[in-house]
Amino acid sequence: MLKFIFKRILFSIPILFAVSVITFFILHAAPGDPADMLMNPRTKPEDRARIRHNLGLDRPVYVQYGIWIKNITTKGDLGYSLVDGRPVADVIMERLPITLTLMGISYILSFLAAVPLGVYCAVHRNSPFDHILTLFSFSGLSVPSFWLALLAIYMFVVQSRLIPFSTIGLPVMDGMTLWEQAGAWFLALFLPVLVLTVRNIAGWSRYIRASMVETLQEDYIRTARALGISENTIIYKYALKPAMLPMITLIGLSLPDIAAGSFVIEYIFAVPGIGRLGIQAMEQRNYSVMMGDILIASAMIILANLITDIAYGWADPRIRTS
Repeated sequence: MLKFIFKRILFSIPILFAVSVITFFILHAAPGDPADMLMNPRTKPEDRARIRHNLGLDRPVYVQYGIWIKNITTKGDLGYSLVDGRPVADVIMERLPITLTLMGISYILSFLAAVPLGVYCAVHRNSPFDHILTLFSFSGLSVPSFWLALLAIYMFVVQSRLIPFSTIGLPVMDGMTLWEQAGAWFLALFLPVLVLTVRNIAGWSRYIRASMVETLQEDYIRTARALGISENTIIYKYALKPAMLPMITLIGLSLPDIAAGSFVIEYIFAVPGIGRLGIQAMEQRNYSVMMGDILIASAMIILANLITDIAYGWADPRIRTS
């Protein structure tokens, strides 16, 4: 198992390197100059040239990338923000826990809801509940996340006023008690988590249903029924674990979609996570923050895929030898 994990880690390093190369050159190929965001239109040409030189923007792109990757590999230095001069690592670490909280809660709730729903629909195929969940699933998969987010704001904030508009985005918590802070966090993250969870449940429940239906038709399941084993034992002891193997892969491969959806959701709901940070850095042409943000997000996705491979190898020992 350790050899299997070590191989997956080695494969992850060149992937992360390739992502950094492609992203760095694409960002610098985009039209516009980060220095323009920092200077007054009436700035003198010699001052403009001096600022570009101080920021290292007058060097060839490959030289800039070489300096950037060298600082990361030798010092662990992601550089400094071009806007406020703060270390990029500090800026990202302030936002990262919020994004991880948002995605983590969404992941857990989606899994806890999708598995029993998918199993129930597989056992009770073509029942009214199965048809209702099918309609919900296809609707959830076909609706863009940004539209679902705007619909949630309209329903819960504008129309019904169940959630105060002031809770959009994390409020200032100075002077609040612990319970008041917990309540503020709950209200601020309720709608973003709801939107992400609904989309996950829509896809995951259909996937586990299809996998469970296929597993329940296996010969060993028929044999177990012929031996008089109870239906609950067959479903939850003999059928559920094999049916969960494809689900492990799906959850891991869903992380890029969830991360991309989280970026959009954070921006709409004004949640100060790394997704909103990345979009703001893009608007400001803050290359150093954008590269750090994309690098961290890519590392998260690669780490999730690594954990998925490890979990799959644990669940199915045949994978370790492939």
